[in-house]
Amino acid sequence: MTGDGVRERKGAGVCSIPKGGNAQDLQFPIPEPSPFPRSPPPLSLARGRGRRYLRAMAKLYFHYSTMNAGKSTLLLQAAYNYRERGMETFLITAKLDNRAGDGCIGSRIGISAPADTFEAGEDLLAKIARRMDAGPIACVFIDEAQFLEPDQVWQLARAVDDLRVPVMAYGLRVDFQGHLFPGSATLLALADEMREARTICHCGKKATMVVRQDAEGRALTDGAQVQIGGNETYVSLCRRHWREAMGDTVSG
Repeated sequence: MTGDGVRERKGAGVCSIPKGGNAQDLQFPIPEPSPFPRSPPPLSLARGRGRRYLRAMAKLYFHYSTMNAGKSTLLLQAAYNYRERGMETFLITAKLDNRAGDGCIGSRIGISAPADTFEAGEDLLAKIARRMDAGPIACVFIDEAQFLEPDQVWQLARAVDDLRVPVMAYGLRVDFQGHLFPGSATLLALADEMREARTICHCGKKATMVVRQDAEGRALTDGAQVQIGGNETYVSLCRRHWREAMGDTVSG
């Protein structure tokens, strides 16, 4: 694994010219993209001259998926990687989602971390600036990013551009009716980089949609876009099986 977060084939570090050949005969390996976010730079880059490096690397990232794909787990792992290298992070989650507790980001596998919260109408650029005034941070992490307002996504973009701090947002792409969340739509428009966290449907195909169920397990076709719930409420499906669950079938 190289420092750039790409995997090289075994023996890639040896470069030699075949016997009787010339430099044009050299075969260089093609790096394979890593499925994981890049690790933070070494601790030595987190101080002094390295801080300018981090500011130059600032981007707005959107990690999206359907339900139960491990978004919060990925967030907590990435934040831990920064802290392990001596770099501070700023974690923020939606105030309305308190399934893991107030001001807490929790994962289904049992790990969690304290976090600040955001709510409708709050200025996230100002919130991040206040946190940076209190001390340097290497990255901002946003959980439940689908609940962001479009204006708040623009505030995150301004934090990246003007405060030079990377922002990683994690959230759902579409709701149970197959519609983009307003915050997710704006992130898809503004993010510098987008990465999909994947999970599977019961048929084995990649799940891209989610259904909301009632107490009897029946798929709901109407209701408010936002309703907090977990496995008892939402099920991730591929598009074909989502259509079947929603009654979108072709007879005959």
